[in-house]
Amino acid sequence: MNAAAPFALRRSFDWKWVVIGLCVVFTIYIAVVPLAFLLWQSFFTPQTAAKAAEFTLGNYTSAYGSSETLRLFWNSVQFAVGASLFAFVLGTALAWMNERTNTPFKTLFFALSIIPLIIPGILFTVAWILLGSPKIGIINLALQNSFGLERPLFNVYSLWGMIWVDGLHYSPMAFLLMTAAFRAMDPALEESATMSGANIFQVAYRVTLKLTWPAILATLLMLFVRAIESFEVPALLGLPVGIHVFTSAIYQAVHRYPSQIGLASAYGMTLLVITTIGVYFVSRLSSRGSKYATMTGKGFRPRRIDLGPWRWVAAAVFIVYFLLIVVLPFAVLLWSSFQRFYSVPSWQALNNLTLDPYRFIFTYPNLVRSVWNTLILSFGSATVIMLVTSVICWIVVKTKLPGRWLLDNVASLPMVFPGLVLGLSIMIFYLNFDIGIYGTIWIMFIAYVTRFMPYGLRYNTTSMLQIHKELEESAAMSGASWGTTFRRVILPLLKPGLVAGWIYVMIVSIRELSSSILLYSPGTEVLSITIWELWENGQYVELSALGVLFILALFVLVMLAQWLGKKFGVKE
Repeated sequence: MNAAAPFALRRSFDWKWVVIGLCVVFTIYIAVVPLAFLLWQSFFTPQTAAKAAEFTLGNYTSAYGSSETLRLFWNSVQFAVGASLFAFVLGTALAWMNERTNTPFKTLFFALSIIPLIIPGILFTVAWILLGSPKIGIINLALQNSFGLERPLFNVYSLWGMIWVDGLHYSPMAFLLMTAAFRAMDPALEESATMSGANIFQVAYRVTLKLTWPAILATLLMLFVRAIESFEVPALLGLPVGIHVFTSAIYQAVHRYPSQIGLASAYGMTLLVITTIGVYFVSRLSSRGSKYATMTGKGFRPRRIDLGPWRWVAAAVFIVYFLLIVVLPFAVLLWSSFQRFYSVPSWQALNNLTLDPYRFIFTYPNLVRSVWNTLILSFGSATVIMLVTSVICWIVVKTKLPGRWLLDNVASLPMVFPGLVLGLSIMIFYLNFDIGIYGTIWIMFIAYVTRFMPYGLRYNTTSMLQIHKELEESAAMSGASWGTTFRRVILPLLKPGLVAGWIYVMIVSIRELSSSILLYSPGTEVLSITIWELWENGQYVELSALGVLFILALFVLVMLAQWLGKKFGVKE
């Protein structure tokens, strides 16, 4: 009897609840705790060696009681609205031409649309500084020499320049989102309007845009949220000329002496409220999208609008767009990377080509370490995120546990965190609770996992919804434990979503800068931080050489990831 007791205890113990409990606790810990400490820190004065932190409302008084804050808010709104509208209009126009017209080479253009997303934001911004600077910008100098202009035509160091660079960089996101919306819509309604005598513009305005209204609003809101949290463009283009937005104000507040962490937290709470409202409306629109659903068969092929001779104009638009967003930025970085000191293209500069910037990069003391840190963080965070969110998705989708909807919301909470605010909140938490990870690579690992967990959750949820409960029940009837069932049934069936999510999280982790900029320390630099440091040191040609190598490596990595994705059943 006594000998059988330990055996019975082992049989009654279920590891399922241990795994579920650990995943739930981990999710709540990384998603909720930093937010709480961000709010807490916003009510305290800076701590110095001579004076402890004290409770105060002065941070909010300083943040919201001056005309400077009103200007900060207005700049942020102007920048975010302008960049999101520009990206949306450009991306939607290209998506409509690609999906609804007989524009030549559109299959090739769609395949090339992923390339701009590979270029990190900091490199794209630096490239457009070299192209559009009023003093050294190649485009400005070419226009001035060609047309005899006395003043530069284009200035990236302005609010309009910031809108141009940020909107152009994220227009492929609008293109891909609106392409999906156009493909999901029944084009027979457009053809009916055409047969009733409506012209192309009437059909686009009265039928196409009306049916894709939820997708239009959701895309605009997503672009707005992404623009309001942007750091690279405001920091590189706005700060030098005194154009401040919330993200640049947070960065400057942290880097003052003494560090104004409380003031930065107050700014961060405002930014958090704005992004929360945006994400809330995106989710509301997604849930109501069925009101605009149309019925169509999978085999239906729409009749393309014949543009006649204008189709070559449409193709020219695609070519110019691709030149602006890929060819020119990469070409100017490539040109700069072969110069000893940056100089605009000329016959004299051609005689001074050198490989010195590449020699500098390959002998750079921090290069190997930063590459290693980048790979560790990207591969590690992608793996942890996809495994943890697979358990979270199983709880939310496959169980009837009370409060599972709340777990889904908590896991999605980091989506409203701008990268810089997330880095700030994690920095505050581990400064106050020193468990030995502040100043190490582990604090950046936590930031990456927290920041990108909602994306892994979305990928896994899509695949989990397609797995029928009968498969788990059959495994259980055959005597398999929960762990065996999850490992041998659920995870293999989740493979398309797991692989696609892993690839996406890995790529965005490699490019990440905003959540790293406040958390790195000597020895924990990643490639994006190394590029940032080279920019601050004025080493532009060396930065260009590293940027060229970085973009080429990312391109190869994406091609390899796509090949692996197709091998494992990921179709898109």
